[in-house]
Amino acid sequence: MKEIKSVGENKIFEKKSGRYAVKGGDKKYINGDEKAKILADAGLMTIPAPKPKPVEEAVTEEASEETPAAE
Repeated sequence: MKEIKSVGENKIFEKKSGRYAVKGGDKKYINGDEKAKILADAGLMTIPAPKPKPVEEAVTEEASEETPAAE
C-alpha cells in the first residue's frame, strides 16, 4: 500500500486493488460510514444519494381495496 494523502490525523492509503484504506491517528484502520465520509471529504469518492422507496406498493394496496370482490 502506498500513502496518498494525510487528512488531519488520518492517513489515506491506496491498495494494489485500487481501493482505499484509512488509518486513524490511533494507528487503527477506519471502516464503514466514517471511512466513506473521510474519502468523500478528500475528493477520492462520492457518496451516492439514497434510492427513493418504491411507490408501487401503496398504489396496489389502494387499488385492491377499491375493487369490489367478484360475485
